[in-house]
Amino acid sequence: MDETNVRVNSLKAWILAARPKTLTGAAVPVMIGVASAVALYGWSGIRVVPAVLCMLFALIMQVDANFVNDYFDFMKGTDDESRLGPKRACSQGWITAVAMRRGLLYTTILACVVGLPLVFYGGWEMIMVGLACVVFCFLYTISFSYLGLGDVLVLVFFGLVPVCMTYWLAAPPTQLASIPTSVVVLSIACGLVIDTLLVVNNFRDIDNDRRAGKRTLIVRIGERGGLILYMLLGLLGAVMAIGGVVYLNWHEGQWTQYLVIFYIPFHTLAFTTMRSIRKGAELNRVLGMTARNMLIFGLLVSAALIFA
Repeated sequence: MDETNVRVNSLKAWILAARPKTLTGAAVPVMIGVASAVALYGWSGIRVVPAVLCMLFALIMQVDANFVNDYFDFMKGTDDESRLGPKRACSQGWITAVAMRRGLLYTTILACVVGLPLVFYGGWEMIMVGLACVVFCFLYTISFSYLGLGDVLVLVFFGLVPVCMTYWLAAPPTQLASIPTSVVVLSIACGLVIDTLLVVNNFRDIDNDRRAGKRTLIVRIGERGGLILYMLLGLLGAVMAIGGVVYLNWHEGQWTQYLVIFYIPFHTLAFTTMRSIRKGAELNRVLGMTARNMLIFGLLVSAALIFA
């Protein structure tokens, strides 16, 4: 979307603040969770309503996280004129701080309203899961990202929680006693691949983060370590995903269960581009490639699970 001539607090401003391109990271874990349930029980065996609610909750929470990040980084002065990443709504004056506070409040409430019916499918424990999602949505920007723990939260809340919970809620009621080990493996693989997006973000912002006292994992391990980490996360995620698919739904001679291998060339290309650029706003190109690769990964894993 064109970022010029944005009126204050307009619909265009809110769409930009929602960062639609980041919604891939919210959708992919739910896709994999649903595909895992389909692989075991077939389309006729899964519960559609909780699966849809999981997707809506994840998407709204991603927008909420973006609003929280936009507002609190603006208040802390992290998003200043030296920022290399995509422009932020509050710092650009597209949305006022007062309006953004209301916006993040409304999206938080909306996410809770959408997620509450999941209690009927998964029990009262779903309230604790939803509360954890909301609390850590705020803690990520306010505290954890400054302590180098953002990657841990990505692994948990973009891997373990959404994949496992979506599978658990979409599976037939008689199967709610446990979550297969293979689904846990797939959830970790998903979290690792999605973390590559955070690694690119922090790699690009390493100098600004150092000045702001933001001790991200990339600040701690340096640029060379960041490059190695980016490559390893994608490769390990792909290998674990293949293992999870095969273990969950093994069919001898069925090549489709190895579809995830086609993610590796895309990831390698993004790594090569990242290594050649190393510095500056041009790394936003790698950010776009990584977001695309996450979607490719999600589609390949889902296809491998469903069609194996």
